[in-house]
Amino acid sequence: MSNRLFQGVIHQMRDAIDRTIGVVDKTSVVIACSDLGKIGEVIDGVNAETLNFPTAFIINGQTFKAFGPGPKAEYAVFVSGSDELAQKYAMLLGISLSSIKQHFDEKYDRCNFIKNVILDNILPGDIYLKARELRFNAEVSRVCILIKITSKTEVSAFDVIQNLFPDKSKDFVINISEQDIALVKEIRPNIEQKDIEKLAGSIVDTLSGEFYTHCVVGIGTTVVGIREIARSFKEAQVALEVGKVFDTERTIVSYDNLGIARLVYQLPTTLCDMFLNEVFKRGSIDSLDQETLFTIQKFFENNLNVSETSRKLFVHRNTLVYRLEKIKKLTGLDLREFDDAIVFKVALMVNKYLTANPTKY
Repeated sequence: MSNRLFQGVIHQMRDAIDRTIGVVDKTSVVIACSDLGKIGEVIDGVNAETLNFPTAFIINGQTFKAFGPGPKAEYAVFVSGSDELAQKYAMLLGISLSSIKQHFDEKYDRCNFIKNVILDNILPGDIYLKARELRFNAEVSRVCILIKITSKTEVSAFDVIQNLFPDKSKDFVINISEQDIALVKEIRPNIEQKDIEKLAGSIVDTLSGEFYTHCVVGIGTTVVGIREIARSFKEAQVALEVGKVFDTERTIVSYDNLGIARLVYQLPTTLCDMFLNEVFKRGSIDSLDQETLFTIQKFFENNLNVSETSRKLFVHRNTLVYRLEKIKKLTGLDLREFDDAIVFKVALMVNKYLTANPTKY
């Protein structure tokens, strides 16, 4: 596609510039030229080293100027002659072709299209029109995985993740911000949630184990249809936000596994304050010391089983019963009763949420 784009521009400029002009790629092959007979020829001397030259360079009586829309030049424009005018022509052509290529990539690049979809930068009615224009398979299953880099590093996490998912026709790696990278991955019908979490685990392990880059990963739900990718992306964002509040030790948080935490996170803080005041009429939740809170946590982890919890805490059963009675006296809630335990569990989550988001709403 780039070859035809460059050839079209060169063809229009050949009458304005009374010299042979053309474009050579990084493999030294002429891909566009005002002299059609030269297309396909190899020009010795154009390589990765010369494409890094910031200024024009001369090879065999022709003036070259490297260009490209990215940080690394992938092409060089050439003009016959080695005089000052040839250098000016080369500079102008390089600037023009680089701008045209960048505009073309932004308009037709699938990755840029996906980025516009997940960030809601494209009108819903235009999504399917653009998908057809790009020959994009709009009706396959995909999932959005959001990687948030939490440590400073000299390694480009974006490049690492791109190398992990080289199939650019199915998997799209997108820079959202300096810390956030989105992976929109095509999912086969037989892939389960645990497989996606395992995939996310491999990303975390690669970044931390090989490149000493720490990250957390949020996983949205698997969706079908191009318009639904934006929903999966937003779910991945919510997963990271909820995980930051309620499950700080986990590096991989899936939206499907958020449970009641997702509901609590969406509540206005005023409603949360009212709930806590109603639950703890006898005294504030802050009156519970760390030992008591740790006991409650272990009691919940062991499914309200007194014997199992006392064994895990290395305390006598009667000691645990005494602590539970103390909690009942302070709060009016008997954690051995299922309904009271549910209320207390939610109250702890609400309190944690308020601590993390005191000014939300």
